[in-house]
Amino acid sequence: MSENHDVLVVSPALPHQMEKLAQEYTLHRYDKSDDREALLESVADKVRLVMTTAGVGVSVELMDKLPKLEVITSFGVGYDSIDIAACTERGIRVTNTPDVLNDDVADTAIMLMLATLRRLVVGDQWARSGNWSKNGAMPLTTTLNRKKVGIVGLGRIGKAIASRAEPFGVELGYFGRSQQDDVPYPYFEDLLKLADWADVLVLACPGGEATRNLIDMNVLRALGPTGYVVNIARGTVVDEPALITALRDGIIAGAGLDVFHNEPHMNPSFADFENVVIYPHHASGTVETRNAMGQLVVDNLVAFFAGKPLITPVN
Repeated sequence: MSENHDVLVVSPALPHQMEKLAQEYTLHRYDKSDDREALLESVADKVRLVMTTAGVGVSVELMDKLPKLEVITSFGVGYDSIDIAACTERGIRVTNTPDVLNDDVADTAIMLMLATLRRLVVGDQWARSGNWSKNGAMPLTTTLNRKKVGIVGLGRIGKAIASRAEPFGVELGYFGRSQQDDVPYPYFEDLLKLADWADVLVLACPGGEATRNLIDMNVLRALGPTGYVVNIARGTVVDEPALITALRDGIIAGAGLDVFHNEPHMNPSFADFENVVIYPHHASGTVETRNAMGQLVVDNLVAFFAGKPLITPVN
């Protein structure tokens, strides 16, 4: 098999896709190696492509050890775990898997919104525990209808969330880097003003340094004691200690969270709150979408080795 078809697997696609790739390419399993330094020494002069996932990424230190590296294919839409500027400086192309996960992630945002406001998990436990039969109806909850929903980041996923939220009779507004002329929702230049206006703040912006701790205590206080946060973006977008304090002290009413700091080692404080619905960073976690994401990683890999244009380049 040609040296030009060597792939370093930092984090894999789905098993059936990896099996097919192994039939056509030489896969060096960095993710499974007991001696990664020795593996890198043996393949550094051959590897032109690295396969990874958004959660794992590729460090600059690893790039430096792969002088022939040309392409990083990443499973996931976010790429904050890959230094794009460093890649561009080195002439390394990066691909991700956009669009194919928009629908499932947007569905999850709506699911978390409804589950949080209507206290679905509390209701489930109310019935399962016998409280319903012993103590009668659970306490009343909050409707989504007629609420003001502020979306932070009106990109492809943000717009998909907005289109799903509209039938619930909500009023929509958004905050982002710039106003978009092709949407009918009001634009807020100031995040604090959006938070003050909104009943529900939905986070759908990219991760990375530009948005780190964007949702801080000032934003949470502006959202207020009847407001809710839904995060399907990145854990880093939220000042997590501030969020825990806000939930504990009634500064906000509740949160629906798919993403956290230090995943998968979520801060255990979140598990103590009845007003929080927790989902384990699984917004795109359906068989159909994960298959499509994995296939896009594979298709980018195949295109590269065939000398064709990358399908979903980031840089």
